[in-house]
Amino acid sequence: MRVEIWSDIVCPWCYIGKARFEEGLKAFAHRDEIEVVHRSFELDPDRATRDTVPVVDMLAKKYGRTREEAQAMEEHVASTARSAGLEYRSEGRDHGNTFDMHRLLHLAKAHGLQDELLALLYRANFAEETSVFDPEVLVALAVRAGLDEQEARRVLDDEAAYADDVRADEREAAELGATGVPFFVIDRRYGVSGGQPAELFTQALEQAWQGRAITPLGGGDAAACDADGACEVPAAAAGATVNS
Repeated sequence: MRVEIWSDIVCPWCYIGKARFEEGLKAFAHRDEIEVVHRSFELDPDRATRDTVPVVDMLAKKYGRTREEAQAMEEHVASTARSAGLEYRSEGRDHGNTFDMHRLLHLAKAHGLQDELLALLYRANFAEETSVFDPEVLVALAVRAGLDEQEARRVLDDEAAYADDVRADEREAAELGATGVPFFVIDRRYGVSGGQPAELFTQALEQAWQGRAITPLGGGDAAACDADGACEVPAAAAGATVNS
């Protein structure tokens, strides 16, 4: 059974959702028979490639908040991430265009290293004192994931390399009705949206495996980042909707 996950590297709920999904997968009896495929979804596709801005400034402008309020939003997400066992640096991070990262992820997929590179990109973006918007950092992460340095550089230097693959993923997300990420599609029959608790992922996998119609799953923190790049912490976390 295949699970496809649409996500973006700058989406904190994708970072958290990946960890929660993996925890839920560990509790699934048929976990060794699950193929996980990561799909591209850009939260800020219209931003110029090298145009970066501090995350707190971006949040303040997007939501009309003060920098102090935006920082508090980041601290809330950081607390949620840490509760999932993840490191999260709530200050000093950048926000920008992720198209090059998605192109590199498709290169990694061709070599069977997609999950390794995605994990490194998430950690670099959310936990380490570095910027994933620096091409040299991307090359270094690609090498750490197991890719050839020169091949990674060629992909980054050629704007057309894997561009069609990224766009195809994004078109497919739109066709499936995904309006935010993370968005999980199980066996091309069921969809789970948001960074749901691990036990709900386990439940969805079990029901999909059994071929039963899945009822809406609610509860827990199901926050997500929408197609406009909005990642505001909701007043009440939205429940996941699982559609057949």
